[in-house]
Amino acid sequence: MEPAKQHLGASLSGLVRVLLLLTALLVLVVAIVLTRYYGPGPAADPARAAADEARQGPPLPGSYHRPATPAPDTATIPRTAAGRQIRYGRALVAHTARYLGPQGSVAQLSNGMNCQNCHLDAGTKGFANNYLAVAATYPKLRARSATVVTMEQRVNGCLERSLNGRALADSSREMRAIVAYLNWLGQGIPKGQKVYGTGLTPLAYLPRATDPVIGKAVFATKCQSCHGPEGQGQLLADGREYQYPPLWGPHSYNDGAGLYRISNLARYVKAAMPFGATFDHPQLTDAQAWDVAAFVNSQPRPHLQTPHDWPDISKKPVDHPFGPYADAFSERQHKYGPYQPIADARPGSSAAN
Repeated sequence: MEPAKQHLGASLSGLVRVLLLLTALLVLVVAIVLTRYYGPGPAADPARAAADEARQGPPLPGSYHRPATPAPDTATIPRTAAGRQIRYGRALVAHTARYLGPQGSVAQLSNGMNCQNCHLDAGTKGFANNYLAVAATYPKLRARSATVVTMEQRVNGCLERSLNGRALADSSREMRAIVAYLNWLGQGIPKGQKVYGTGLTPLAYLPRATDPVIGKAVFATKCQSCHGPEGQGQLLADGREYQYPPLWGPHSYNDGAGLYRISNLARYVKAAMPFGATFDHPQLTDAQAWDVAAFVNSQPRPHLQTPHDWPDISKKPVDHPFGPYADAFSERQHKYGPYQPIADARPGSSAAN
């Protein structure tokens, strides 16, 4: 009997080992299946993510179906001395470089860009830095300086920041003409009132940080044909002004400009870029607008010393790219996001900007 018992024991032991092996295999198969269907996906391929986003669009029609408030018809500018001043102001906005650029006929005080490069159609295109409410809202208190800013100071702020240049004298013929044009555009708009289409379009924050790497692919696909592979823009044949402005480098806006905030640039390109886009027929998805703005504003550009900006640091926008801040979020998060946690930490902040 003893040999039979030994044989039986060996058989049972072998069976147990087989059962344990089968159980282990079953557990492994179940783990693989559960991971495949319920576990985290494979690590994202940055190149694939960039290519996928760059190919997207145009998006479905947006919810902005109202037409932007139209500007007055230039044909109604009177044939008087006052009318000539208004027309000169419009020309200064549309062709700033001809008068004030590096080869300007009046002065050489700006970088060669035109005001119109950022304020499209001489400041009249809807949600493309539209000027129609300027006369109605200035002078006004601005948090950036914590002072009441006049229309002349606002114009000079653009010259010094967006055009990386020098200020005009308030009494100069050019400043008086620009102000006359802005007042003409705002005729009939009650003081303190904005009209539909002014400023920039609303744009919800991304649920993640903006991504300059993805934005580079979006730029190559959507923007490079006009602004050039190095963002240098395209000059007109006479070489005196830009048909398509430089987006970075020594001839672009400096880091004190409003468009250096990623949210402002994203809102602008969403409503106005690429060429032919409008706020109600955009060509970029929200993510493309945010990411290409992050890419453009991660490139080198002139620096402007701004020691008097934001004296009350608690009033800095969530995406102001330079500290110090009144919160504990990093400078990088303030520049690239995600912005919603910063907004949530501020009483009264909204989910969109």
